[in-house]
Amino acid sequence: MTPRLAGTVALVTGASSGIGHATALELARQGASVALVGRRENRLTDLAAEITGVGGRALVVPADITDAQAAAEAVERTVEGLGRLDTLVNNAGLMLLGPAPGADLNDWRRMIDINLMGLMYTTHAAVPHLVKAATEAPRQVADIVNIGSLAGRNAYAMSAVYSATKFGVGAFSESLRQELARQHVRVCVIEPGSVDTELRTHNPDVIQQHITAALGDIDRLQSQDIADTVGYIVTRPRHVAVAELLVRPTEQI
Repeated sequence: MTPRLAGTVALVTGASSGIGHATALELARQGASVALVGRRENRLTDLAAEITGVGGRALVVPADITDAQAAAEAVERTVEGLGRLDTLVNNAGLMLLGPAPGADLNDWRRMIDINLMGLMYTTHAAVPHLVKAATEAPRQVADIVNIGSLAGRNAYAMSAVYSATKFGVGAFSESLRQELARQHVRVCVIEPGSVDTELRTHNPDVIQQHITAALGDIDRLQSQDIADTVGYIVTRPRHVAVAELLVRPTEQI
């Protein structure tokens, strides 16, 4: 059986670890050629070798998408190197938690730049190519999948700006969905609950301890759970669009 995404090209940001890494592998398994975008080139190179080692096709694209020109160039390198662009997965993100009073404003800016502006920059550059792909074989549909968060639906203490960025991702996604629907470019936001990745390790130990205490000993999601979700969304038939999907651990309240 021909893989569902055979003949298509996907770009995944934040592909060097966690959800991005797992998603790139999943899309490659489904038959897509995958552009791996991130700042840690050595990790991207290892991932590309893993994909090509099992017969897939991957392109390493080191880039800091918080720079609008770099984000645009990453998209152009993808199209030049792999021939087209059918799927964009905006996964790159940063979660720096803590009290809002007295917070380091640089932390706020970094989260806004990565979680929101980087996503927007990459999307802005990708949309013309996605619209074109949606008019062509093999699938005549294209996809933008934005990785949001449960914190983009519910605001929590200690996560004011992180939540603000993820609420923004949700609003941007829905508005864009309405604009692109008639052109068969589907836009979906996935809102994961707690996922066992390195995302929380960017915080001081005291904040990590706070997160652990809040979650208790629940069985957290794994990166592959979200990668499976992405795979499901982008392989729906042309007439089916999943616009929003909340995924949380069974035990997370």
